[in-house]
Amino acid sequence: MSDDWKLPWEGGCLCGHIRVRVSRPPLLTMACHCAWCQKRSASAFSSIVTLPSDGLDITSGEPETGWSSSEHSHYFCPRCKNWLFLRVAGADVVNLRATMLDDHRWFVPYVEIFAGSKAPWVSITTPYSFATMPEDEDFEVLMTSFASTGPRPATVATAK
Repeated sequence: MSDDWKLPWEGGCLCGHIRVRVSRPPLLTMACHCAWCQKRSASAFSSIVTLPSDGLDITSGEPETGWSSSEHSHYFCPRCKNWLFLRVAGADVVNLRATMLDDHRWFVPYVEIFAGSKAPWVSITTPYSFATMPEDEDFEVLMTSFASTGPRPATVATAK
C-alpha cells in the first residue's frame, strides 16, 4: 500500500462516544447535494468518503441505525446523534462522513452527485459532476480514475 494515504486514520463523533479507524484507502470522495443529505447534514451538501466495508472499524461505542426513506442503513451516535456513515445497500461499501475523520482537511470531493439539487450559491469544482445519481457502471470508471488521480492526504496542502 502506498504511503500517500497515511493510513490508518482515526475519527469519531462530536461527543467522542463513537470512535472509528479507517484501514483501507478510499474508493472515492464525493459531495452529495441530494435533499436527504442536505437535511441530514444540516448543510448544503454531505462530504463523503467511500470505503470498502472492511476498511472501517468501530473501535469504541456502538452506533445505532436511524430512520431512512432509502434502502441504505444510516448510522448515528446514540448520544450526540451525529450522522456517522451509511452502509450502501447491495454493495460492499460504506459512505463515511468526511468530517468524522480527526484530520479531514485533506478531503476534496472528486465527484459531485445530485448536482441538479444543489443550492444556487454552492460552487464546487470536481473532475466529475452528475445531475442525479450516477449509474452503477459509472462508479466503476470513477473509482478507477480516483485510484490513480484522486486527492490524498500526502498531496493536498493543508493549513494548520
